[in-house]
Amino acid sequence: MRATVGTDETLVVRFAPTWPLETERLALRPFEPSDLEALHAIHSDERNARWLYNEARTREQVEELLERKIAGATLRAEGEWLSAAAVLHDTGEVVCDVSLLWASEGHKQGEIGFIVHPAHHGHGYATEAARPVLAFAFETLGLHRVVGRLEPRNVASARVLEKLGMRREAHLVENEWIKGEWQSELVYAMLAREWTSRPSSSNT
Repeated sequence: MRATVGTDETLVVRFAPTWPLETERLALRPFEPSDLEALHAIHSDERNARWLYNEARTREQVEELLERKIAGATLRAEGEWLSAAAVLHDTGEVVCDVSLLWASEGHKQGEIGFIVHPAHHGHGYATEAARPVLAFAFETLGLHRVVGRLEPRNVASARVLEKLGMRREAHLVENEWIKGEWQSELVYAMLAREWTSRPSSSNT
């Protein structure tokens, strides 16, 4: 969905999905204040934080993060993150935190990210939740290229990006000093034309 708001002098174009985004098992919706406990479980988990830039977050830090995620239901300008909570149809539980960075308007670049609730690892929820976000990135926001970046030892996230049909483009060896060690980086990417021409089995 694209909407233009404001006066003639201060027009702002906002982009947002037509919430909720539905998949077979999930509904993606904007974050709500009631999601604090689930978001805390996701971002306070040491395993989830292992390959992120930040450490596991405290409750106070998650409260601040939730405010930003609630505000991230729409995109107004490059540099902003769109945030979505993926919830189970059957129970309403939040199982995944999915994000899309509008990295560049001029170059039409984006970046996708996802973190799964520790109680729901291994069920394919990240892949299922990321597909409609990629659809929004290419089909509504009009991006040309979307990347996913990760530490090579984060094999679970690499599998998600590969299942989405993204190509491994780069392996940067020990390019950053993070958490007391040199860490490397893999870059996966997909172009808009690759999204539209992907096999029909990937459309679900």
